[in-house]
This record gives sequence, structure tokens and C-alpha cells, in this order.
Amino acid sequence: MKIYYDENMPFAAEFFGELGQLQSFSGRDLTAEQVADADVLLVRSITKVNQALLSENKQLKFVGTATIGVDHIDQTYLASRNVPFFSAPGCNAISVAEYVISALVVLAERYLLDLSSLTVGIVGAGNTGTRLSEKLTALGIQYKLCDPVLEQSGEDSRDFVSLEQVLKCDVISLHVPLTRTQENATYHLLNANNLASLTDEQILITACRGEVIDNQALLALKEQGHQLKLVLDVWEGEPKVLTPLIEHVDIATAHIAGYSLEGKARGTEMLYQALCQQLGIPAKLSLSALLPSATIDKVEIKQEFDQILLNQLVKMVYDVRRDDAIFRQQLSSQGFDTIRKTYPTRREFSAVNVTLTNQAKNDVPHRLGFSNPSK
Repeated sequence: MKIYYDENMPFAAEFFGELGQLQSFSGRDLTAEQVADADVLLVRSITKVNQALLSENKQLKFVGTATIGVDHIDQTYLASRNVPFFSAPGCNAISVAEYVISALVVLAERYLLDLSSLTVGIVGAGNTGTRLSEKLTALGIQYKLCDPVLEQSGEDSRDFVSLEQVLKCDVISLHVPLTRTQENATYHLLNANNLASLTDEQILITACRGEVIDNQALLALKEQGHQLKLVLDVWEGEPKVLTPLIEHVDIATAHIAGYSLEGKARGTEMLYQALCQQLGIPAKLSLSALLPSATIDKVEIKQEFDQILLNQLVKMVYDVRRDDAIFRQQLSSQGFDTIRKTYPTRREFSAVNVTLTNQAKNDVPHRLGFSNPSK
């Protein structure tokens, strides 16, 4: 069995090595000729899996994407060929949520904001939005959820508000899939009309898909002198970026919010489990056995937890300013995809064990996602 996988899938060789003959590929440049003899095709979000890509292949038995989003997959075409398809819902939700927390910590320091006084509007209450809401709760930060699809399903008991209400929050964080034709399409969900309703004091964060915000409209707004604070991890037209917009963005990164080692590797593990199930064999390997220890894996806190300590702890694990600097310095010389391909290792909060002394009884770090060595 020939297994083709994106070279940016961590631990792919370890997970799939015993299941078949492995061949890695560059996701953006994959051609129909390259995968003509593939039995299994494992991709990430930059590879469009459609009839054009699979035109030379007559034997494909399994397609998987190690990502939450599936807008790059023509599922109708795969179904017409009876090719099973699997994604990795929720695999990097924690990573994206921690990206948002790091961004909020950085902006709070930069603009002297009291995080506990802010209200965060979360647009998209699926896996990622839910993980973010949990971390905000741990920090005592109020939030509102907007998700018309979940609200209309009647299967979610949480309280939801309208997009108009969310756009009045101090912070607006976008975590929706990209859809174009459905009733609640998210393409250009934020456009010239509703962007104009935002104030200079608000913060807009997007870590889902670039086309959810009309980038040209956002640039026009900023060029008019609007002081809206921006955190953009995704860009319309990737890998091409509307470069004049960058100078107006507080934190700019190359679609890496979900790129923690754990986030990417969970996607690999989930596809491994799906393929084993498809083949009718037991899944022998687990991610926990493959993850290395973090560079700093133990911290002892001896005082009550406050915003200053939060800032220090979060940035010790992940300081989003590093990725902002890489993006600004390397985009023109290296390119968007190379920045992603060469992304330095980043760990999640759970990689660090936090011990609280008797003087530090506040368990915010553990509720935020840091590991508790006593459990």
C-alpha cells in the first residue's frame, strides 16, 4: 500500500511507517502525476483534493486531511468514487485558542488593558470557539457566542447572540469555517458595511480562513485612519497576501495559529486511527508516546495568580510576537509557504507542569490548560 503524506505532518513516518510504503510531498505543489499510484492520500489545508488532482489515480482507497477545515476537499467527488474521507475535527483547537490568549496578553501589555474587564465576542462556537471560551472562563473574562448554525440546530443548549451583538464586544475573535453557498455563508462575513461599525477601541482577531474578512475593505478602513486593533493569522488569497495591510496590523502571522506541535500531531494521530479502523487493524501507537519533553517543562508558582504572572507564564510557553517578527522579516524574502514549512517548534500550555505552593492557591494555570503534576 502506497501512502502519500504532506511533509508538514509531524510523526507521519512513525504513525504510518508500518502500514505501507511512504512518500512525502510538498502540499502546495502536488500534481496529479505524483499521486497517480497512491492508495492513501494524507493532506493539509493547502492541498486542494478534487477531480483535477485525482484524474490520474484509479486506485485511491482513503483520503484524509490533518486539519479541522475541509473547504479544500471536494467531498462530493470523493463520494462519487466511493473513496472514504476523514478529517481531524478539533485537532488544533487548543493551539488556536492559545494563540488568541497569547495575542490578548501581548495587546493588554501594549495598550495597558485590563483583561478581566473585556468582553470577547466569539464568532463560531465549534471546537475552536469552545476551547477559547473555556480558557476565557478560566481567566474570568466574559464572552458571547455567535453561531447561527449551532443555534438553529437546536442541539446546543448554550446561549447565542447575533453577529450584530458580537460586533459590539471589546474583542471579536473569528473561528468559523469558510462557506460560500449555505444560508449562513461566511465568505466576507465581515465586509465594508459591518467593519465600519467597529470602533477605534475594539480588537479584531481572525484565525480561521482569510476570506471570512474582506481584506480590501479592511485595508480601506485602516487607510482612512481607523484605529481598530488587528490580529490577523489568515489572509485572503493565501499564499498571496495583501501586503499594504500588514503595516496596519498589530500582530500578523502566516496562518500558524494551529501550528503547535501537539495541534499538528493530533491531526496525524487522528488520521492514523481512522486508517487503522478502515483497514480493520488495531491502532498500536499513541501521540503521548511520541511527544518530547518541553524545553521548560516545570514551573513552581509561589504567589497569587494575577495578570502580570499570567503574562509571564503564557509568554514563556508561547509569545506570539516571535511569529509576528518572523512574518514581517521573512515574508518578502522567503514567502508565505516557506514560513509555514519552516515553522519553529511551539508547544501548548499542557506541555508545562505547574506546581502551586500553599501561598498560591489560585488554580487558574491548571484551568487554563497547564498540567497539574499532582494529578
